[in-house]
Amino acid sequence: MSKDEPKELRRGWTTGACATAAAKAAYTALLTGTFPDPVEITLPKGGTAAFVLTGHNLCETEAFATITKDAGDDPDVTHGALITSTIRLLAKGAGVTFSAGEGVGTVTRPGLPIPPGEPAINPVPRQMMRTAIEEVASLYGGSGDVEIKVSIEGGAVLAQKTMNSRLGIVGGLSVLGTTGIVRPFSCASWIASIHRGVDVARAIGLTHVVGATGAASEDAVRARYQLDETAMLDMGDFAGGLLKYLRSHPVEKLTLAGGFAKFTKLAQGALDLHSARSSVDFAFLQELLREAGAPNDLIEAAGSANTAKEVLDRALAEGIDLSAPLARRTKDAVRQMLRDAPVDVEILITDRQGKVLGECGFGG
Repeated sequence: MSKDEPKELRRGWTTGACATAAAKAAYTALLTGTFPDPVEITLPKGGTAAFVLTGHNLCETEAFATITKDAGDDPDVTHGALITSTIRLLAKGAGVTFSAGEGVGTVTRPGLPIPPGEPAINPVPRQMMRTAIEEVASLYGGSGDVEIKVSIEGGAVLAQKTMNSRLGIVGGLSVLGTTGIVRPFSCASWIASIHRGVDVARAIGLTHVVGATGAASEDAVRARYQLDETAMLDMGDFAGGLLKYLRSHPVEKLTLAGGFAKFTKLAQGALDLHSARSSVDFAFLQELLREAGAPNDLIEAAGSANTAKEVLDRALAEGIDLSAPLARRTKDAVRQMLRDAPVDVEILITDRQGKVLGECGFGG
């Protein structure tokens, strides 16, 4: 590979896959007296993965194994975290039960795949662990009746960087993963969090939710409305992930708040607002300037502008409001994306300090 060719991004493993491998190693040790290292698991969609143990311990009726999570080249908050599964033998017929150790959260609100009161270990990781326990029990003559306690070192602190508190998951992180594999920058986990946020909002009866592209725009909405924290969906750049989900899981009112450049792209029909995956069409901004009655020299200059902010700043300097017409265009585009979903939409265009520059309200 030449120096100019992009480096292939390295995939990693989900928290659920790490917890499964640790659980399999610990149960194997309970039945055989020896920890397999590395330990191999079967992935939900086929194939296997092997994990090296970071630590382990064996007692008569309990054992634990620890694995250091490798998220590959994905910007995952749990990359490098220590994932521990502790296996405790239960009476025959008890089946497989789950509990939350240090750093793993507990579900407190409805609307998530796991009911309130349960540890925040999602269905696929639970099934992965059950399958691993069954495999070991079959090989070594165990009953398969165990408690699996999953812990994530420092998970309570790491959870502050996630949406868990808004989703009603308290005390730590969630054990996630649908394939066992983390594909770098797939953005799947973020979009899944948005979907779960909508589910929780609907389950607790909220009728107004917010999709903001960042902290400043979210603060602008907070200043305007007294909404439950659960209503604040951490949309980020993934407008499409939110809007597509709302088509089939509608909420009565939706406020979208974001900066001028990102909402220019949304108005153009972009579903992903990240700078690496969509770009501003300056001909579109020239069209807005014409509609606003801007002079020809400003319209012409916009065609060769470097950024959307440059166009906005020059328009503001000449007393021309581009944010209000952009909000109207954005609302039109969002309505098209929502199709016939019964969702009333409000658009707020904000600056980097959270000041509302332009808006298009509910109704109409």
